[in-house]
Amino acid sequence: MAGNPSATFSESWYRVSKQCLSLRPGVITRRQNYRGERWIVLENPFSNQFFRIHPEAYEFVARLTHEKTVEEVWQECLDRFPDTAPGQEAVIQLLSQLYFSNLLQYDNATDASQLFERFKKRRQREVGSQFLNVMFMRFPLIDPDRFLVRTLPFVSKLIGKFGALFWLIVVGFGLKAVADNAGGLWSEAQGVLSPSNLPLLYLGLIFVKTCHEFGHAYFCRKWGGEVHVMGIMLMIFTPVPYVDATSSWSFRNKWKRVMVGSAGMIVEVFIAAIAAMVWASTEVGTVHNIAYNIMFVASVSTLVFNINPLLRFDGYYILSDLLEVPNLHQRATQQMKHVFEHYLFGVKKSESPAITSAGSWGYGTFGVSSAVYRVIVFSGILLAIADKFLIIGLLMAAICLISWVTVPIIKLFKYLASSPRLDRVRARAIWVTTGIFALLLVIFQMIPFPNHFRASGVVRAAERTELATETAGEVAEIITTPGTLVERGQALLRLSNRELELEVEQTQAKAVEIEARLKRAMKDESADLKPLQQTLDSIGERLVKLKDDQNKMTVRARHNGVWVAPGIEDFVGRWLTRGSNLGLLVNTESYEFVATVLQEDADALFTEPRPSAEVRLLSGVSDVFEVKTGEWRDIPGEQRVLPSAALGWRGGGDVPVDLEDDGGNKTAEPYFKVIAKLPPSQNLALFDGTSGKIRFNLESEPLLTRWMRRLWQLLQKRYQM
Repeated sequence: MAGNPSATFSESWYRVSKQCLSLRPGVITRRQNYRGERWIVLENPFSNQFFRIHPEAYEFVARLTHEKTVEEVWQECLDRFPDTAPGQEAVIQLLSQLYFSNLLQYDNATDASQLFERFKKRRQREVGSQFLNVMFMRFPLIDPDRFLVRTLPFVSKLIGKFGALFWLIVVGFGLKAVADNAGGLWSEAQGVLSPSNLPLLYLGLIFVKTCHEFGHAYFCRKWGGEVHVMGIMLMIFTPVPYVDATSSWSFRNKWKRVMVGSAGMIVEVFIAAIAAMVWASTEVGTVHNIAYNIMFVASVSTLVFNINPLLRFDGYYILSDLLEVPNLHQRATQQMKHVFEHYLFGVKKSESPAITSAGSWGYGTFGVSSAVYRVIVFSGILLAIADKFLIIGLLMAAICLISWVTVPIIKLFKYLASSPRLDRVRARAIWVTTGIFALLLVIFQMIPFPNHFRASGVVRAAERTELATETAGEVAEIITTPGTLVERGQALLRLSNRELELEVEQTQAKAVEIEARLKRAMKDESADLKPLQQTLDSIGERLVKLKDDQNKMTVRARHNGVWVAPGIEDFVGRWLTRGSNLGLLVNTESYEFVATVLQEDADALFTEPRPSAEVRLLSGVSDVFEVKTGEWRDIPGEQRVLPSAALGWRGGGDVPVDLEDDGGNKTAEPYFKVIAKLPPSQNLALFDGTSGKIRFNLESEPLLTRWMRRLWQLLQKRYQM
């Protein structure tokens, strides 16, 4: 702007000052408001291209004619609007952007080609980058506008209050069907990428995405927008349909633009709800599988891609309209470039696209978050594909490596070597860039950082006994209060069993009778002597057993410790069968923490010196229990059964378990068991069986070395490389 001296004049002004330019005759002009600020939208209806500029820039563009040179028009604006007229550098950039949007008409093609030579090169680089972005290449095929116009009278009846109510009812029933069948929903997801299911999955994808794109098209056409392009997009190497509904950018009402951006997701959620109801009401078969695949595609694609504003899909454009920030991604990129150019390279002409400092931080945060999210999403997709199709996954990874790493590095070298913006500060830019890379190398490869890993586990007493009734009976008395320290042999609880007492009395009487008969037979030297002796021995054995059961009616501590039996007071008067659980007897003098160390961390257990550790429980106890190097040991051999189901996914833990194991104790992959000795604490008796985390403190190590080892372990684990 004219108020910024660095932007008022340009060394390249001589290239444009004598040119006579104007807007194309068919260009349509519309006004829009963003955050209370007026913008002008220029539309070329023949090419369906749009360009959004500030009113100050439009004051300059509107005065361009073939009777006036650019110099004359700029000087006129400078005289009339000295505070807001665009500077020479801004004029050059504006004219080049209008040229590439097919909105500018000029007479002298030779001079114009020289005028825009620098910007043509930039445009060529942009086009090349689109081809390098193989994840989302587009191929336009047909013009669907006539079809949309003919069918709109029928479809438009669903775009309104009645359609919204109908949508809410269907989606509500679909959510209920999903909630009622959540278990089956998860189990079927395990085979969604199996080779036998891929044809159905792809058919579902084509159907859902076709409906999605027609949703954009119909909403756009209803409010006067034109849709002239429909084609095929390679979304992660998968052909899917797409439409160009960019004419909605010219709508003055931002809520209409938001609805056009949301239309595809509205249609997908509606289809997913119908598919969920069909899936829930059918048995296993073709219809059932097709419905599940449609539901899966519609829900996953909406959550991961469409609704997320960090990718340049529907959610991005919706956010841009809601925030009333046009070209949000471009502004974020410009902000990040401005930070480097202005603050690090010393380019004085560099200007931030943000007006306020909050806007600068917002653009920067969005740009960084978007880049990180793209890496995370596409890395996950590559791993998922490589799990099923290794060759295809490796090919995709190689292409992504070229387009995301190799090409940006080449562009960076070209930028540093030949960018006109760095003419006065090129040496500084090169040194600063070199210094940044060197600093990053030192930080990530040379400087050791604290190193540790965590493993899930449970608290277990080294000596612990599960108390249970050894005979049936009614709980008559709680002799010892639970939670107190008891000694070996101390009575804890007393049962009563009247039937047992009567049986003891009857058996004793029977024994007395047999003894009397045996004495009489001995005097008479009867032949019944031997049978009577055998009967007496049998009765004696029975009486010993009954007496033992009577003694067991009093439950006693088998060793010193704390009797842990929450709610045992409610058992008084209740009949308990043999083997009923009466709690735990926990020796408070010695506790252990049994941990499950996953395979990728197991190698760190065998390093020298052996690492120290510390244990923190997830609930109840806030203390950190220190475990010295010699106070933990690993159990040789791989384990498959968890020490507690609470550590697995089914129990709310973080250890993957076998989905076919209903008990949730069998792990999906082997692990190594580590037993760490904890310091004695009487309070820990109340938390015996509580889960927690053990943290092993390893020797400091550079981050890059650690990350490379993790990557290699991941490749070895997944692909046996």
